[in-house]
Amino acid sequence: MKLIKAEVLGYCMGVRRAVTMAEEAVKAAAGVHRVYTLGPLIHNPQVLEQFRDQGLEVLDETALPEDLTSSIVIIRAHGITPHLESILACKGARLMDATCPTVKKSQIKARSLIHRGYRIFLAGERYHGEVIGIQGYAPSCLVVADPGEARETAEALYRSAPTAKTALLGQTTIAPDEYQGIAQAIHAYFPHLEIIDTICKATRDRQYALRKLCPQVDALLVVGGKESANTRRLLAIAQALGNQAWLVERAAEIPPGIRAYPVVGLAAGASTPDELIDRIAKAVTNRTLIRENL
Repeated sequence: MKLIKAEVLGYCMGVRRAVTMAEEAVKAAAGVHRVYTLGPLIHNPQVLEQFRDQGLEVLDETALPEDLTSSIVIIRAHGITPHLESILACKGARLMDATCPTVKKSQIKARSLIHRGYRIFLAGERYHGEVIGIQGYAPSCLVVADPGEARETAEALYRSAPTAKTALLGQTTIAPDEYQGIAQAIHAYFPHLEIIDTICKATRDRQYALRKLCPQVDALLVVGGKESANTRRLLAIAQALGNQAWLVERAAEIPPGIRAYPVVGLAAGASTPDELIDRIAKAVTNRTLIRENL
């Protein structure tokens, strides 16, 4: 059996930055201050487990402590709403903003468009942290998950405000073809729709590398967290291209029959650490698959 890795895989700049900031915060606190993240720092269970072992705690935004004085709270890579940021500051938290710079640009752009009188369509997963955070900067934006939903939402807006200035922003991890389909659906009602390119370059690179890999392999493993939007999209793309593909978070989830395929591809989401990719690769190529809970 031959294993081929995608040319681009694993940590993107935004995730690496967030992880580095969290590592530095935990080290600097050294038992003197409590260190939290608001929600999961990134969508990878192994990384979150490692941080938990180091004392990094996860705050639930629906049950915040009354007093966070002398505590460090790290804003996750997906970002949060300005309102929630204000609440944390009022509770005395020292904030460290680990929001991905690309996501931060989307937040600022959304606020600017709202101030200029635009009605914003936001393409993405309604309950994803990034989308919720952007909504905090543009509360009236219309979240649409697919072309069908975009068409219905655009039609409803057209009935009530046919001359509205409109703009489209997308979740940074959305697939370009999905984004284009949503844009076309809205454009049918608002031909002057301003389409903002908010898709992260790292997302494009990983999806392009996956598309390039798929014709070369008989089966494919996508390594990463099941809660990761960009990782799930990699899986969906591979399956749409006709590949037998699986999403695995750890070696124990590798399909037992994987070695029956002559050539296996390996891709990984932008929140997947290098060491996990290496473990999965070694487990696949090992004569006897490693069946441990890595």
